[in-house]
Amino acid sequence: MFPKETKFLIIDDFPTVRKFLKLNLMKLGYNTVDFAEDGNIAFQKLQEAHAQKTPYQFVISDLNMPGISGLELLKKCRDDDRFKDLPFLMLTAERAQDKVKEAIQLKVNDYLVKPFDEMTLKKKIEGIYTRVQTTAKSA
Repeated sequence: MFPKETKFLIIDDFPTVRKFLKLNLMKLGYNTVDFAEDGNIAFQKLQEAHAQKTPYQFVISDLNMPGISGLELLKKCRDDDRFKDLPFLMLTAERAQDKVKEAIQLKVNDYLVKPFDEMTLKKKIEGIYTRVQTTAKSA
């Protein structure tokens, strides 16, 4: 698992989803959790945190949001050297394969279909951690 000090950024336009995710991350032992309501705000927060040398270390983003969507945010992150390797978990209520394929092409680390539970979230985070560690060791 990621260290308990890992700094998470949750992006979702629904406050209930943000609270649900924070509660589940806290149950997993993570206490550094911040929020954004859309991709525009999220990208600003990512830039500010990086500039202050307190970067986010994991992003959980909804796919469909007003303003910049999760896919657009993912693309901005992958195109920016500062965030290109940032672990990114995409949430979606859709089962549309074209959106999932697009996220995979943009190098999302994994995706999670809503609704989900704490154990599913934990497994996704653990899987991303394993892949990130494997990639880091082979680089």
